[in-house]
Amino acid sequence: MEKLNVANLPTKIEKLEKFSKELNTNIYIKRDDQTGSEFSGNKIRKLEYLAKDAMDKGCDLLITCGGIQSNHCRATVAIATKLGMKSAVLLRISSTPPVAGNYFLDKLMGADVKFCTREEYSTQRGEIMEAMAEEYRKQGYKPYVIPEGASNAIGTLGYYNCMLEILKQEEELGIKFDTIAVATGSGGTHAGLYLANELYNLGKRIIGYAVCDDVEYFTNISHTIATEALEYLPEHKGKSLNKENIEINDKYVGIGYALNRPEELEFIKRLARMEGLVLDNVYTGKAMYGLYNELQEGGNIKPGGNILFIHTGGLYGLFSISEQFEW
Repeated sequence: MEKLNVANLPTKIEKLEKFSKELNTNIYIKRDDQTGSEFSGNKIRKLEYLAKDAMDKGCDLLITCGGIQSNHCRATVAIATKLGMKSAVLLRISSTPPVAGNYFLDKLMGADVKFCTREEYSTQRGEIMEAMAEEYRKQGYKPYVIPEGASNAIGTLGYYNCMLEILKQEEELGIKFDTIAVATGSGGTHAGLYLANELYNLGKRIIGYAVCDDVEYFTNISHTIATEALEYLPEHKGKSLNKENIEINDKYVGIGYALNRPEELEFIKRLARMEGLVLDNVYTGKAMYGLYNELQEGGNIKPGGNILFIHTGGLYGLFSISEQFEW
């Protein structure tokens, strides 16, 4: 399936030298936080496919949803603007939010913004977005609705392709990664990596660190999305995927999505001061904190070997919670 070429790809892989020494394990990081500026993060890989599909269908408006600091919504607004499309986002809130972080960028780039409660988002977001689309149709637009996190069969092709990119980089660097770790919030990133791992019999551990929900939820999501994606890979169509090879760790969700315990924020600060690497509080901070604890405490990952952590971005959202850090 064709895609746009908007992101800065391939993203580089670098070793976290001091962090690796502390953990007695080779920890590498793939800098998908550097896919762009307005487009920064993992979502743009998925949106390159989805926006191309929208263009091919003659659409002129992208609609999507997420939390108030959604990286995905911000990237969707950015790519819509770049392509000359209108954008609209449905944002989940608990109270009237300050105009900061990703929400500020949504407004700066001209998105129409609609708010909903957490309960409405959980149970009705699909219906609400379809109602939004119908209103825009009445105004003469041709809308294209993108699900949360761009996590569907078309979107996941972005991380199927990312795995192929990683294979090329392994050859260039002379490294084989035993394990690939990534934050999991809507399932599409993990599903794409899992899909390529299965289809090419790579034998890697693809660990998704859940930042919400649980193992059963993300196991089902990853398998469903990956299976549906086979339709867009005709050379692999009809192949079966082993659901038992899906690995999700839900021990580090903490107190909930986009909510943080002091120890998580302290870890983000410590790694920033150790490696000059900034993680975000919603996704990568929790996932890397999970990886760190598993290695430190003798969990289901043993020290040694080569681990690749995919940095999926989130810097802008971090700015909105600066007051929660202790200095």
